[in-house]
Amino acid sequence: MAISKNQSFSLFLFCLFFVVKIPRLQAHIAEYDDYWRERELQAKENLEKAYNPNPEDVTKHFNDHVVRTLMELGTNTTTRDLLQKTNKRAPCESNNPIDRCWRCDPNWIRNRQRLADCALGFGRGTTGGKNGPIYVVTDPSDDVIDPKPGTLRHAVIQHGPLWITFARGMIITLKEELLMTSNKTIDGRGANVHICYGAGITVQFVNNVIIHNVHIHHILPKNGGIVKDGASHFGLRTRSDGDGISLFGATHIWLDHLSMYKCSDGIIDAIMGCTAITISNCHFTDHNDVFLFGASDAYLPDKKMQITVAFNHFGKKLVQRMPRVRLGFVHVVNNEYTYWLMYAIGGSSNPTIISQGNRYRAPHNLAAKEVCKREYAMPEEWKNWNWRSEGDLMLNGATFIQSGDPNASKKFGADQILPFNPAHKVPFLVKWSGTLICVPHKPC
Repeated sequence: MAISKNQSFSLFLFCLFFVVKIPRLQAHIAEYDDYWRERELQAKENLEKAYNPNPEDVTKHFNDHVVRTLMELGTNTTTRDLLQKTNKRAPCESNNPIDRCWRCDPNWIRNRQRLADCALGFGRGTTGGKNGPIYVVTDPSDDVIDPKPGTLRHAVIQHGPLWITFARGMIITLKEELLMTSNKTIDGRGANVHICYGAGITVQFVNNVIIHNVHIHHILPKNGGIVKDGASHFGLRTRSDGDGISLFGATHIWLDHLSMYKCSDGIIDAIMGCTAITISNCHFTDHNDVFLFGASDAYLPDKKMQITVAFNHFGKKLVQRMPRVRLGFVHVVNNEYTYWLMYAIGGSSNPTIISQGNRYRAPHNLAAKEVCKREYAMPEEWKNWNWRSEGDLMLNGATFIQSGDPNASKKFGADQILPFNPAHKVPFLVKWSGTLICVPHKPC
């Protein structure tokens, strides 16, 4: 059958569409072989197992821990009193329930894996490389095809659980995405570790990962090619986006005490079937699109996405997406928002966003005082979305336009923290956000 020029052109566009779109849907996997198909199937099973049909149980558990911590430290004092009390009298300065789980131990080097018991929120239960051997990174170099023993890339592709530490401070410039495998912890305590001026970290179709106490910045797109992505597997990758950390079909992920800034695309993306994630105690600066949670309004499995964003400091020169959410459930709790240039929290496709005990400091721009931005929906639609604010502190004219059920937040545990006015304690709770300087034989 003859094909006309118009039909040929249409066919060309159709093929071009797939050339462009398929790598995006498969997150830069150019050759989708049996190895990646098996990982994808396992990731879908992990999504079903990790999804919690009762998210209010998770938020209540988190809030109860915050309440107990504040009660132990004296909830009737002012923030200044708490800071002074901590500096002068407390045995260590662990100011929130996650940090209090491990930071007061002067033998943290010997007891590194105690950290694995400390995640709260939707990432609770993430153990990373717990019960696996310690792997010490001694070499900052990077070879994507034949990673040398002692390098970070060699560590993250090994079979089985592994607790990865660093022999000294180092700058690691990744030539292509660092493709992690399941049951790993990257633990930068005791070393000044920077992953920068190269590719970022990709956690794709992976379960049970902790990334802790490293600097990630100046991340760049890379062209792709053959990359060793498993202990005995090589994969063909397309061009990467330049995300700091890209979570794709990932479950049970805990990102804690990271300092992140100036990535080419997002600082942290969680897309295509991610759930059971906690992002805590991090410091973010100098970036446009900070967090993307859900990449497509049409990808319905993201309805099972559940993420906790807690005790973070969103600092200077941030523009938007802290986070930007589609379809899922996000608990934003006890964060410090220094200011934003456009908006702080955005979303589309009816996500649930529960904001509790945050400090929102608006920019001076009168057109950007609103915390939230709802996209691709008229008010008659988004008025039914559950975006609730409880106990938040609005500074410099910040406003939070709520929507949905006025009582929705109560079933997510907000009533557990309101009596303690936690937003006023946020500077105390986030005081040690970002990377820590940990010295042997002293609390971090």
